[in-house]
Amino acid sequence: MSVSGRRAQLFRMEEAGRQTQRQLEMIDRQIMRRMRRLFRNAPAYRTPTPNPADARTFLERYRSNLAAITQERQHEIDALSRKLARQDAAIAALRDRIPQDLLRA
Repeated sequence: MSVSGRRAQLFRMEEAGRQTQRQLEMIDRQIMRRMRRLFRNAPAYRTPTPNPADARTFLERYRSNLAAITQERQHEIDALSRKLARQDAAIAALRDRIPQDLLRA
């Protein structure tokens, strides 16, 4: 493959990696939106200075709900994380095959 062909391939691979990263970030945003909806009306969430027992209970509930919601999406997160790792490795391997001075051109 020519150098220009490798550069084009590298560009496509980097764009695919960015897309995978955006998908992971989208899942994270969806989880956080769901958490905000769950706790929007919680008393400890609305009160500026909750008592310590309420705050502790609130945090425990928040953490358990976050774990449960994240667990529901864990298979997607794991698959996308593995895909991103493979993409990063392939990009690094391709970069090693293209002389650095040609990458900047």
